[in-house]
Amino acid sequence: MNSVILIGRLTADPATHAGEKHESATFRLAVPRKATDGADFVDIVTFDKLAANCGEYLTKGREVSVVGRLHLNEWTSRDGEKRSRLQVIADVEFLDSPKKALGGVGPEDPRTDSPKPATRPATGTFRRKAS
Repeated sequence: MNSVILIGRLTADPATHAGEKHESATFRLAVPRKATDGADFVDIVTFDKLAANCGEYLTKGREVSVVGRLHLNEWTSRDGEKRSRLQVIADVEFLDSPKKALGGVGPEDPRTDSPKPATRPATGTFRRKAS
């Protein structure tokens, strides 16, 4: 079974990329360690509609829940050196409101107010269609 569940905060705004077939968003998640003040940093990748939502609504410092699977990317660099990167291909759920993450700037918390649906961040998970 290849399953990963993480909760953490974004270390930077997501980077979005539009490819020929799919859109993707990548970001790094800081996952706190229990017994220390340290954190583990994990690369996250999302695709298609979820990638668009992550690119639009997620910002540095936002807290998210990630459920996904580990994927090892391997390639050869231009100088002939073998490289690899372990990433999580993920579904993402936003855990905090934009207002809290941005230090008081942004839409109101959708759990306490009733803003227009267009200003509310997307929540839930997205499953890629089977090809």
